[in-house]
Amino acid sequence: MSKKLPVFTLGVEEEYQIIDPETRDLRSHLSKIVDGAKIILNEQVKAEMHQSVVEVGTNICKNVKEAKEEITFLRSKIVELADKQKLVVGGAGTHPFSRWQDQPITDDPRYHTIVNELQDAARSNLIFGMHCHVGIENREVGLQLMNQATYFLPHIFALSTNSPFWEGRNTGYKSFRTKVFDKFPRTGLPEYFDSVQAYDNYLETLVKTNCIDNPKKIWWDLRLHPFYDTIEFRITDMCLTVDEAMCIVAIIQAIVAKLYKLTLQNTSFNIYRLALIKENKFRAARYGIDGNMIDFGLQKEVETKMLLHELLEFIDDVVDELDSREQINYIHTIMREGTGADKQLAVFNETNDLSKVVDFITNEFTKGF
Repeated sequence: MSKKLPVFTLGVEEEYQIIDPETRDLRSHLSKIVDGAKIILNEQVKAEMHQSVVEVGTNICKNVKEAKEEITFLRSKIVELADKQKLVVGGAGTHPFSRWQDQPITDDPRYHTIVNELQDAARSNLIFGMHCHVGIENREVGLQLMNQATYFLPHIFALSTNSPFWEGRNTGYKSFRTKVFDKFPRTGLPEYFDSVQAYDNYLETLVKTNCIDNPKKIWWDLRLHPFYDTIEFRITDMCLTVDEAMCIVAIIQAIVAKLYKLTLQNTSFNIYRLALIKENKFRAARYGIDGNMIDFGLQKEVETKMLLHELLEFIDDVVDELDSREQINYIHTIMREGTGADKQLAVFNETNDLSKVVDFITNEFTKGF
C-alpha cells in the first residue's frame, strides 16, 4: 500500500499595481491603502519599494482551494480600499507605460538600504510578481526537492508570462519583468547544493563578508527559505486573474508532491545543468507558451505546449490526493486562450492604445468573483 502524501501547505504572495483611473498611470497611494488594510488584514498586507505597489500574502493554507479563497478575499479588499482613494488595482508583471523615474520610493530604512547599495538597478525595479511557498518536511528534504524542481521552472514561468510592455514599448518578450530583475545580484535560477550544510555555509559566507545583511536577500527564482520549512517559487509574473494564479499554484504544489513521492520510492528526477535550463527560461520569457523549449532527454526542441502536456502526465497521480484537479485543469484554458501577455498584446494589436491595455488589466483583476 502506497504511503499517503503529507500536507504540502501553501502560502501565496501577490504584488498589485495601484493605478490612477484617469491617467492609467501608476499612482502612489501614500500608504493609505496599506494602513487601511492593516486594520482588517494585519500582517497580510505591506508596502513595497515603490509607493504604487501593494503586496499581500495569504495565511498558511492546507490546500489550493483555501489559497484561492484567501487570494480572492485579499484582491477584493484591496480593490475596495483603493476605490475609497479613487484608485484602481491591476495584476501584471510590468505596467504598460509607467516610467520608473516617476515613481517615488517608499520611505522605509529597508528600501533606503537597498537603493543605496544597488542604485538605479533598485530604482528601476518597477516589477510585480507572485511568489508561492510550499511547506516541506524539513530543510534537507526541501533542498533535494529544490534541486530537482529547478528543471520545471521554465514550464511554470511560460504559463505565467504577463509583462510584454515596458515604458510604453512592446518589448518583444512575453515576460520582460525577468529582464528588469536580472540587474539585481543573486537572481535567476538557483545553484545546485548537495546538502543543507553547504547551502547554509554559502549564506553564512555572504553575510560574514557583507555581501548581504540577511539570508532573505537571495532572490533566486526558487529558494529554500532561510527561516521557514518551505521552498519558495519566485519566478512567476503577477497574474491577471485569480484562476490563472491558482492554476499555477496548484501545478507548483503538484510538482513538489510528485518529486517527494519519487523520493519515497527511492528514486529522483534527473538533475540537469543550469546552462541548459537557462536556455528554456529564455525561451519562456521570449515566447511564453507559443514557442519551443528543449526536451533534454530527447536532446531536441519541441513545442512548449507539448512539454506542458507531459508535465500534466507527470503530476497526474498526485493531483486527486491534493484535491486540485479543478484548478490544474484551468491550464487548458490558458493554453487555448493564451497567457496574460498574449491577452495584453491582443488588446494592443486591436486598439493600438496602451491605455486600453491598462483598462483590460484592471478589469481582469476581479474576474470570476
